[in-house]
Amino acid sequence: MNITITSTPHNRHKLDIFRLWNNEYPAQLGFADMAALDVYLNNLGNPIHYFATNDNNSIIGWAFTFEREGETWFAIIVDSTMQGKGVGSQLLHSLKANTSLLNGWVTDHYRYSKQNGQPYLSPFQFYLKNGFTVCHEIRLEIPVLSAVKITWQADEPGRTPSI
Repeated sequence: MNITITSTPHNRHKLDIFRLWNNEYPAQLGFADMAALDVYLNNLGNPIHYFATNDNNSIIGWAFTFEREGETWFAIIVDSTMQGKGVGSQLLHSLKANTSLLNGWVTDHYRYSKQNGQPYLSPFQFYLKNGFTVCHEIRLEIPVLSAVKITWQADEPGRTPSI
């Protein structure tokens, strides 16, 4: 697996982003067309895109960071056929290597389905295992999504990690 980083995804990347997003995220978050995806991507503040590719150079995962209200936010999407194989962990490691603080939204329930009708499996436990803290008091409650804020902060230099 290889990870490439860019601030501007190419059209080929956008097709893969569209496919991953609509196949793997809850159905109600899907993009109707490429124009809607472009609007979303164009409104991200200072985005950095991370693409995980397999030996055939096919995109099997995508992560991105962006700025919102002075904070660095992120999202990760991994093709369901590649979940549990370290792709998400490698993408997350790349994000952490390039920033000291990450914020995200994650569903903490199993009430959503993907467009193919399969259940959307929350990555909540994945983020807990990877050092994220849950901000239980900060929730996103909108008609299409119920999620809780998670954060990760790099250890301060010289600080001994807590056990």
